[in-house]
Amino acid sequence: MEDIAEFKRRNKCSRLVMIWAASTEIFLKQHAVHKTLATFEQAMRDNHKAIAPSMIYAYAALKSGVPFANGAPNLTVDIPALLQLANQNNLSICGKDFKTGQTLMKTIIAPGLKSRMLGLHGWYSTNILGNRDGEVLDDPDSFKTKEESKLSVLEYILQPEVYPQLYKDFSHVVRINYYPPRGDNKEGWDNIDIFGWLGYPMQIKIDFLCRDSILAAPIVLDLALFLDLAQRTGMKGVQEWLSFYFKSPQTAPGLYPEHDIFIQLMKLKNTLRHLRGEDLITHLGLEYYD
Repeated sequence: MEDIAEFKRRNKCSRLVMIWAASTEIFLKQHAVHKTLATFEQAMRDNHKAIAPSMIYAYAALKSGVPFANGAPNLTVDIPALLQLANQNNLSICGKDFKTGQTLMKTIIAPGLKSRMLGLHGWYSTNILGNRDGEVLDDPDSFKTKEESKLSVLEYILQPEVYPQLYKDFSHVVRINYYPPRGDNKEGWDNIDIFGWLGYPMQIKIDFLCRDSILAAPIVLDLALFLDLAQRTGMKGVQEWLSFYFKSPQTAPGLYPEHDIFIQLMKLKNTLRHLRGEDLITHLGLEYYD
């Protein structure tokens, strides 16, 4: 917290935001020590194994009056203790896991399949990347954290419990392979087995050759501006309207997370229009035919 205060003083900043963009941490589930602020603080003093480094940074930010966004898939600010701290200090938080490469493609393609009621037999995804992120994800415990984030997207968008004939029991496989020669360039390859009218089988192939840093940098800039905007307008707690930028959108407890990127974009635009006192976008278009 002293480092945060010194950074603010040295750079003559009037306001700060903190965005976590470090490597993926090992997979953690919520623990009893995460339930209240008191138990969390005691666990930090005890160096408890359920306290991840990102949680310590988030705690330091929130104690210092700084809004926090989690750009990685690990459990961080989405625990009761830090939610309590954010609300207690009237601070904005959001997360998690920047939506950049392969999952970005999934949140674009899957809503299209669903809108046309095209069924899905399976979606196989593999990635090769050679930077530090790829090296970290070569570790099974870290990959488990990323896998949880990536696998949830299709389930939430396609809603197999609502459309069992189209999406029940589809196979969804995700692989990430560390390949040093690729460096910061990443290749995401998808094989999608779909079916249409009369159950006729079809396929879609996607080969997305991209660079993570180029895709992620604008997200960080947008989040810095929008998280600061939320803070200045008094929007404390979880900023679900920023889910457009994340693989695993943080929501209020019990609320169904929206993964469809087009709905997320509409929510983002309408929130900004609401803050400006403008009419919300509905796309009804009825006024054109009165």
